[in-house]
Amino acid sequence: MAYLTHLECSSCQRKYDAGKPHNLCACGSPLFACYDLKEVSLILSPPDLQSRTKTLWRYRELLPVENDDNLITLGEGGTPLISARKLSARLGVPDLLIKDEAFNPTGSFKARGLAVAVSKARELGITKICLPSAGNAGSAAAAYAANAGLEVNLFMPAEVEQIYQNECQAFGAKLTLSGKSILEAAEEMNKRR
Repeated sequence: MAYLTHLECSSCQRKYDAGKPHNLCACGSPLFACYDLKEVSLILSPPDLQSRTKTLWRYRELLPVENDDNLITLGEGGTPLISARKLSARLGVPDLLIKDEAFNPTGSFKARGLAVAVSKARELGITKICLPSAGNAGSAAAAYAANAGLEVNLFMPAEVEQIYQNECQAFGAKLTLSGKSILEAAEEMNKRR
């Protein structure tokens, strides 16, 4: 069971039902997921987390997917922490560690967010998703949507690297190249909604 209570606007604090699909707040700002942290603290402890598999989904209670049948996973999370001794010494920060997200299934930290977003979309009955991307998010969206059986439409800048285009298309994404930036690609996406 997830402990998601509602979605809340990051600017005006307007609240939205987490059980329905939403994009942005009416004011145009992003929506944040809000949880009953007091309730979570009563049922989840650090030893519980340590005993679970080393994936993103070990934090299930703090993720928005209610039903495990809707989880879409490719093994994301559990990426290594690498000691950065030289940088640590140069910055005067003892025991500095860097998280190496290249070990995620799609090669970047975007795998984490898209695993959750696609899982929630599936739970909400959404069959098509679209987003603008300059590369990594598009690749992750395409991979997770393919795993979930969802249609994905990606809008990328016209000069995005070919490797991202190939990867997205290999997963079956519909790709539209438009503009010189992710902002211009997003504008094209919004025109087609």
